[in-house]
Amino acid sequence: MSVRVTVEHIQQALDLPYFDGFKAQMGMSPEGRERMLPKKNKPPRQSAVLVLIYPKYDTGLNILLTKRTATLRGHSGQVSFPGGSVDDTDDSVEHTALRETCEEVGICDEADIRILGRLSKMWIPPSNFDVHPIVATMRSTPHLTPSPDEVADILHLPISALLSDSTKKKTQMSFQNMTFNVPYYDVQGQIVWGATAGILSELELRLKQVIHSQ
Repeated sequence: MSVRVTVEHIQQALDLPYFDGFKAQMGMSPEGRERMLPKKNKPPRQSAVLVLIYPKYDTGLNILLTKRTATLRGHSGQVSFPGGSVDDTDDSVEHTALRETCEEVGICDEADIRILGRLSKMWIPPSNFDVHPIVATMRSTPHLTPSPDEVADILHLPISALLSDSTKKKTQMSFQNMTFNVPYYDVQGQIVWGATAGILSELELRLKQVIHSQ
């Protein structure tokens, strides 16, 4: 896609009046995932992530992703957004996302971050968490100081790559002695799948709807 995406495009994508976020998320989720629902007797715990978008001089707008360290208890070694569980002291899921981003990658001055809105909530079956994706922007490339306990690497995903079909691939993964075809985004040679891919898929399809309508 040759259109150079701007922050205005992203805001329009978040403000679409009619959009099936769940369907968009399931488009980059493992097969059969759309039939899985939370159990009524086990309400999901709440969490939030920050989908942070910022310019880089050579690739336009980018999305910040982190590769989790192998020592973390949950989703170790996977690529994700900065984020984590909602604490009792957090007054909103936006607060959670900003707090966790400060702890994980050292972006702590909230005045530098402009929150644009939210994507659709996404439930993660293995951990029974509801994830609230908070979309925000910065006017310049952030200076990052990753926490060595939580972040093994930083990935910068250009929006142009998110919108390119060549970034989307499939691989086989095994769960509970069954093999599934799993869609993923190839980001700098890293497999970005699961909830992170689902959230990215919603942003991708929202942006494509906005751009195609102009």
